[in-house]
Amino acid sequence: MASSTIITCHHYYVPSSIAFFNSTPLSLSLSLTNPPLLPNFNLRCSYQSPHHSHFHNNHVQKGKSFSLKQCAISIALAVGLITGVPTFGCPTDAHAANPVLPDLSVLISGPPIKDPGALLRYALPIDNKAIREVQKPLEDITDSLKIAGVKALDSVERNARQASRALEQGKTLIVSGLAESKKEHGVELLNKLEAGIEELQLIVQDRNRDAVASKQKELLQYVGGVEEYMVDGFPYEVPEEYRNMPLLKGRAEVDMKVKIKDNPNLEECVFHIVLDGYNAPVTAGNFVDLVERHFYDGMEIQRADGFVVQTGDPEGPAEGFIDPSTEKTRTIPLELMVEGEKAPVYGATLEELGLYKAQTKLPFNAFGTMAMARDEFENNSGSSQVFWLLKESELTPSNANILDGRYAVFGYVTINEDYLADLKVGDIIESIQVVSGLQNLVNPTYKIAG
Repeated sequence: MASSTIITCHHYYVPSSIAFFNSTPLSLSLSLTNPPLLPNFNLRCSYQSPHHSHFHNNHVQKGKSFSLKQCAISIALAVGLITGVPTFGCPTDAHAANPVLPDLSVLISGPPIKDPGALLRYALPIDNKAIREVQKPLEDITDSLKIAGVKALDSVERNARQASRALEQGKTLIVSGLAESKKEHGVELLNKLEAGIEELQLIVQDRNRDAVASKQKELLQYVGGVEEYMVDGFPYEVPEEYRNMPLLKGRAEVDMKVKIKDNPNLEECVFHIVLDGYNAPVTAGNFVDLVERHFYDGMEIQRADGFVVQTGDPEGPAEGFIDPSTEKTRTIPLELMVEGEKAPVYGATLEELGLYKAQTKLPFNAFGTMAMARDEFENNSGSSQVFWLLKESELTPSNANILDGRYAVFGYVTINEDYLADLKVGDIIESIQVVSGLQNLVNPTYKIAG
């Protein structure tokens, strides 16, 4: 094997297609089951050439295959033109339903947020306007850098000035919002943030455009750290019927190491994933528990069609994890955190709840959004199959996505996410390893099994 080198990821355009199912053709409600999961590795990809592989446009699950593109086109033409709302499904066993359309008003005005780091920062259960007013202009630097040449620096200068002013004016409120047990560390990060913003302003004065992005990343890491220090314990009680399941009460990070087969350009890659138990404690806890059981180690990627990458379907007739203590498939409920709510809703899609304009706290906005697959017609059938969304298409536009409110998002790939597009059916998840946050897992069954 060629030696691995650290690389930056490049965005790929992949064909639009839709469906995440449990061994069944996908229909309008986009059920997602049997999605393969990739293990975490060192944050590296071994890369040999600038050319990227293409996904096979097929979906193999328990011997079944179908064309998502054909399904999407047929339903969209037959129903979408009449209702004005895009719908999806296969003509045979599909049922029509209006997709959930989240409210277009988002936390931050302007274009939808697609950066996984920003989505995770805004998803933290905090209510401190002062730190958000520091965060927003720093996030906006991403858009400023889209301006060609050094002209971008004029916009970055405004961003830096806004962030500096917001920090100066709101520092007292920010410090008062820190959890008492974490205040010392929070103040330390806040001081680093203040010094870093001054350094950013000097970078702009020197007209050093190339140094802006790395400094922005550093500053946003400080912001995220300060915001996490504002969270004081787990913010709500999980419903009693799910309280004894493995629960992730906080966040955890995993590295998924994938061995790439039959690709001369890419040999292996490590994907870093942040799992959000604040907004999906049952779903994320179930996954971390399976990771600690090494459930996914050695498993193949089972779907890679340019729209999603999917894994988690074990060998044999079962379509999920068989709990050795019960000899039955362990299933979890559909779990959705709605923007503005204090706790998730369970067991129903937002459409079924009549929340047609509601927005989920963890949307399908980012390349590499990670979610739980389930049976198309059974909301509470998630088990071990997971999938990663690869792209935004006409059918899944950010902030108006038919997947939002139908499937439980519980994390985002934050490093090497673009290389998900190079995975193929048959590539091997060598390992998934929890690298931080394991202490946030309660009721772990893997310890009992061990």
